Amino acid sequence: KLAALRRRGVLIVASGNIVHNLGGMDWKLTDDGYDWAQRFDEDAKVRMLSDPTEFATLDAHRDFRHAVPTPDHFIPALYLAGLAAATKEADSSVLVDDYAYGSLSMTAYTLGLSCPDAAGEGGSSQPPADLPPDGSNI
Repeated sequence: KLAALRRRGVLIVASGNIVHNLGGMDWKLTDDGYDWAQRFDEDAKVRMLSDPTEFATLDAHRDFRHAVPTPDHFIPALYLAGLAAATKEADSSVLVDDYAYGSLSMTAYTLGLSCPDAAGEGGSSQPPADLPPDGSNI
């Protein structure tokens, strides 16, 4: 059903984290991930980008129980993988690739969406000069 919406031009957002273990957070590791978090996240990337039909098999990964102690932040990625497989779009890409507090990966994916590089030109226009700071989500 999502593939049909996608073909009609509907933007589909699957929000969550690949690695989301709040109980394992280390406040001193602001920009780093534990070995197990990095292993799991890297394997998830390989599957999402090369063969999204294999993404659901991550539940057999040796680090799954640490990386995904509860499914609520992981389930949206399953929908995205299913959509990527159903539409056979080869342009899945990583939008955000980072770790936080050891046990969180901030990895985010796009499917059929081109984003300009942060250093490049493009993106949104500047907000009006008279717009108050609390009047925008920028």
